[in-house]
Amino acid sequence: MHQVDWVARWGGLVADRERAAHKDGGHSDPRYWDRRAPTFARSTTGRTEQFLEVVRPFVSARTTVIDVGAGAGRHAVPLAERAEWVTAVEPSEGMRAHIPALPNLTVIASAWEDAEVAPADVVICSHVLYGVADVVPFVEKMERAARARVFIMLREGPVPHPANVLRDKIGSAPLPPIPRFSDLFMVLIQLGITPDVRFISYPVVNRYASLDEAIADSRPLFGDGWDEVDGARRLAEMLVRDGDELVYDSGLSVSGIAHWQPRLS
Repeated sequence: MHQVDWVARWGGLVADRERAAHKDGGHSDPRYWDRRAPTFARSTTGRTEQFLEVVRPFVSARTTVIDVGAGAGRHAVPLAERAEWVTAVEPSEGMRAHIPALPNLTVIASAWEDAEVAPADVVICSHVLYGVADVVPFVEKMERAARARVFIMLREGPVPHPANVLRDKIGSAPLPPIPRFSDLFMVLIQLGITPDVRFISYPVVNRYASLDEAIADSRPLFGDGWDEVDGARRLAEMLVRDGDELVYDSGLSVSGIAHWQPRLS
């Protein structure tokens, strides 16, 4: 294992996945999240956030926080209720539209790599790194921005999304694997970082207002390989009616959380 270049392996995983999954942008493209913002916000609202349970002991009324890739604000907003100030960095306009205005919450419209942000006590990053090929400068910038603690969470398992399952069934070839928490852990070890680690599991249910919305959410994983007739039919068979919504139950998702005191602090 010591002979493996984990940083290079990470970059290869990201590149292979992006080429296979998306014809017009992927996890690293804000336009991808602009399209997914409504369903993402709907699916994550009310989700039990064990990630926050790990972060909260390090946050008080005098703590400042940076949320890297804040999405629709599911972590930034509850942390703003506890912290002195939260800065949410989010490149997707669609995602930012779901973040409420709060007196102690600043929203920065930027990718983390380009963001100009004052240092904070705690820097968090949840489910963002999957599409970041240059993982080392991304993590090192988090370390430079954090005075007390860095937190990164990633899944340790397949993507909990109906399109991922459907693509493996009817796509021209299975999707290449996405970076996992175990890949991140080995990258951190290669960088000389020995983080504390906590694993959590939680149910993931994808919610859609209509079949058209579910199709729009799933089509990007197929690119030119999407079949408007067969794909829509199979996706409809996977979804279950729940009141006014269509849902896909992805079961339990396992994620790892790495957190550590920045080396320069």
